[in-house]
Amino acid sequence: MTLIKSISGIRGTIGGQPSENLTPIDAVKFAASYGSWLKNSRDKKQLKVVVGRDARISGPMIQQLVMNTLVGLGIDVIDLDLSTTPTVEVAVPMEKADGGIILTASHNPKQWNALKLLNEKGEFLNSAEGAEILEMAEKADFDFAEVDDLGSIVKVDHYIDTHIEEVVMLPLVDAKKIAEAGFTVAVDGVNSTGGIAIPKLLKRLGVKVIELYCEPTGHFPHNPEPLKEHLHEISDLVQREKADFGIVVDPDVDRLAFISEDGEMFGEEYTLVACADYVLSKTPGNTVSNLSSSRALRDITEKHGGKYEASAVGEVNVVELMKKNDAVIGGEGNGGIIYPELHYGRDSLVGVALFLSFLAEKQMKVSELRKSYPSYFMSKNKIELTPELDVDEILRQVEQKYSGEEVSTIDGVKIDFPNHWVHLRKSNTEPIIRIYTEAGSQEKADEVAQKMIGEIKEIASLS
Repeated sequence: MTLIKSISGIRGTIGGQPSENLTPIDAVKFAASYGSWLKNSRDKKQLKVVVGRDARISGPMIQQLVMNTLVGLGIDVIDLDLSTTPTVEVAVPMEKADGGIILTASHNPKQWNALKLLNEKGEFLNSAEGAEILEMAEKADFDFAEVDDLGSIVKVDHYIDTHIEEVVMLPLVDAKKIAEAGFTVAVDGVNSTGGIAIPKLLKRLGVKVIELYCEPTGHFPHNPEPLKEHLHEISDLVQREKADFGIVVDPDVDRLAFISEDGEMFGEEYTLVACADYVLSKTPGNTVSNLSSSRALRDITEKHGGKYEASAVGEVNVVELMKKNDAVIGGEGNGGIIYPELHYGRDSLVGVALFLSFLAEKQMKVSELRKSYPSYFMSKNKIELTPELDVDEILRQVEQKYSGEEVSTIDGVKIDFPNHWVHLRKSNTEPIIRIYTEAGSQEKADEVAQKMIGEIKEIASLS
């Protein structure tokens, strides 16, 4: 069982020993730390925090613990109950709240849960803020409110609908054209809150919906990470029902994958590519994704006359670079669309609406759209090293060896070759180097990865 404390929040498995797993004691401690940090950093008498959760079985328990801890600190709570990560992010500024907590372990299996922490803009905290909260949690020096100063809980149940309306009202979402296209779309909601939000959005846009696992029971019918090997049923359903395409989201609805009408994966990396292609065709500008995302976004951005830049891995890093570069769209290659016109957070609802608008305009099959993009293939590997080896020194030697190529060291070492790239990242908790490669064929991507693994082993043997 595991408890992982990071700058973006606390994530762990339910049950077991405190400080080793996400137990009720840990949920209270970290909620108290976040609430205390808010009180220390805001010059206000009364604070307000928005709380929402995905449909995990442990969600109601963790939610009550978190909300009532905030109440005990004298903080008012807006309870969204079942919600999505992007919906909570949208609700925070709408409620003029001081922060937000999303209770979700994203794509992790059902035994996991997490507290994801937001600022007053509905955006993830930066590294300094996250570190401060972790430090406060270690000290556990909390000052709870006296009885007359306790906070309150107000339940608000309209925010998924409000979020949908905000998406539909975006200038680039062509609701009329989508409705006229007469789409039929299959949806796999993995029995979480995507099963509420995505069908509602589609019906609002005049799309016929075929639902698969859209009951928010929290009993995930398959591994909830939206990867090809987990999605046989939705793939079969799309073909059997002759749907125009399929939509798959993770439990908290910030990752989005499409299934083409022929049952093939559109490719999570290409979710952002297609949405960016549409947005850039209407509003030319710059884009950002992280270093481990497909080169295809760079190609599409340059085709539209924009500039592409890559950030360190992590949503907060992508958002920071998007703001710096005035990017019109960005995100992560795992199917995360960040469209600043609505908010700075990965949002599957926005992605679905932009994709439908593009498809309605193009009047082409999803498989045809996919074929119109450059084809890249990824290989993801890792190499385990002995604990006494200096991983930083190994990466430094790799960087030195390839100094004649285009090299980035903002997050590990990424080497851009003319026709492929390699990205090496070290684990923060164990002597592992993760190796991501991308090339024009799967064989080439695998070959490049194995070559790099061999070179790392050689460097390690001489260290």
